[in-house]
Amino acid sequence: MINTRNAMHSTIAVPLTIAALLTSTVACSSSTTATSEREAIVYEANNSNADARQSTNGVSNPSQTEVKPTFTTETIASFNEPWAMTALLTPTNTTKKLLVTQKTGELLIVDTETGTKTAVAGVPTVGYGGQGGLGDIIIAPDFAQSNTVYLSYAEAGAGNTYGAKVIKATLTGADTKSPRLQNITSIWEQTPKVKGQGHYSHRLLFSPDGQYLYISSGDRQKKDPAQDMSVNLGKIIRLYPDGSIPRDNPFFTTPGAVQSQFWSIGHRNVLGMAFYKGQLWEHEMGPRGGDEFNLITRGNNYGWPIVSNGRNYSGTDIPDHDTRPEFDAPEVSWTPVISPSSMSIYSAGSRNDFPSWQDNALIGGLSSKALIVVAMNNNQATERYRYDMSERIRSVLAVNGEVFVLEDGDNGRLLKLVSQ
Repeated sequence: MINTRNAMHSTIAVPLTIAALLTSTVACSSSTTATSEREAIVYEANNSNADARQSTNGVSNPSQTEVKPTFTTETIASFNEPWAMTALLTPTNTTKKLLVTQKTGELLIVDTETGTKTAVAGVPTVGYGGQGGLGDIIIAPDFAQSNTVYLSYAEAGAGNTYGAKVIKATLTGADTKSPRLQNITSIWEQTPKVKGQGHYSHRLLFSPDGQYLYISSGDRQKKDPAQDMSVNLGKIIRLYPDGSIPRDNPFFTTPGAVQSQFWSIGHRNVLGMAFYKGQLWEHEMGPRGGDEFNLITRGNNYGWPIVSNGRNYSGTDIPDHDTRPEFDAPEVSWTPVISPSSMSIYSAGSRNDFPSWQDNALIGGLSSKALIVVAMNNNQATERYRYDMSERIRSVLAVNGEVFVLEDGDNGRLLKLVSQ
């Protein structure tokens, strides 16, 4: 069921695939980890159909007057567990090269015209395993002058503990056969490091004016930290690009206080963030049902784990959002889950391959094996289209009027969408 809060009057949704209707895959970025790892193992072993039985309606038919855009795919290259990508635009503003991360710890420069991959040296050692490894990659707003990039990754700690870390570095030699990261500086890290290797989130995003760095910090499958103001798990973080804390953050007390970092709280596993018309939107994975698409408001609490439109993996109930109005409810929620992995806003550039997607959010789906298109209008959102991609989609990138997607797992392909 797709629940839309304050739905726009023209709601278009593509029916779910038969597989998604019959089964509901665990809503986490790895098929073998979950909020409670023991509960998830039991849930997956039973391959329960219970989530699909929760709803038999709620998906509307496409408009009779609107033609759904179609595309084919062009394979550019393949990777070992790719996780994220960003564009290195040329001086003529064409998308010739991408930076792609692999969970196993490699950063690669990919030529989108030839498929050639060049490894970048100097990447820090990552804590690989479960959902952890090398994570997000973005370029600094002043990249054309500074060559600065930001990366996130899982870092191992003492006593078999792990936590997300964010660094910035200078990318040198991007146009050579020997690119390298230099001048690595630590920006932020999850505290405390905990056992387990799930729900790092560690998605990175700059504000439209380039003044602030937003970081999603997952609950690390521990649930309660999302409401704990003494730890930065289960939060969205707002910093200056150098890692210092803005004094106008909503929970600011002193520069050294962990809560001073927080922009919003009560989050589970935020794997997609994007700005649209100055508003911050995110999606996060629910437990057994209840994936969310949220408009993020400064200082608000989004309720996890006190409320959710999903259930625990054991099948026990969690109160729905409408039972606790003091918590911000999602603009869209999905049951069965789509397992949203990433998000990018489509905007025309020197190309305009998909004009009907203008200003829409493109969301990658893992268990749904889909590309989901969501429209936003002021404080409202609704799913417009869903495309069956046949493979788990780990990352989606809309840049310069073009769209690229990364498949998940071993031999995950980098695809370019070609409009028809």
